[in-house]
Amino acid sequence: MDFKIIGFGDPFFSDMFDDHEVEKSVNTPSRKYVRDAKAMAATPADIKEYPNSYVFVLDMPGLKSEEIKVQVEDNNVLVVTGVRQRKDEKEKEVKYVRMERRIGKFLRKFILPENANIDAISAVCVDGVLTITVQKLPPPEPKKPRTIQVQIG
Repeated sequence: MDFKIIGFGDPFFSDMFDDHEVEKSVNTPSRKYVRDAKAMAATPADIKEYPNSYVFVLDMPGLKSEEIKVQVEDNNVLVVTGVRQRKDEKEKEVKYVRMERRIGKFLRKFILPENANIDAISAVCVDGVLTITVQKLPPPEPKKPRTIQVQIG
């Protein structure tokens, strides 16, 4: 049985659409988003500030923790990278009718504020949500005035 989108077999639609184009669009995986760098970079993220930390929350559906890499570059850039892969189908008779879930590499960069402690960063991925916590450095103590002794010359 050949899959057709409901309604495209009707005579009304036959004048509007070329059957070859419909067949091509239905059976060819739609992966425009893989070629679109903006779409791959647009991994949703929330950034929250607490009194002692910054928290980055990113949606990472279907990824395992070993498929995600969190790094700090140039002492102030938080970088999240990874690869979304589609599982190989075991059945040879399976063909995709539509592919909407994103696959491929992704990259997000966040510039950290000056008070971010890059030596105190943790990352946890639970149920497809990556939470990165960056502790803040303690505020610098105010400098006390220094008295300089004046010598008699």
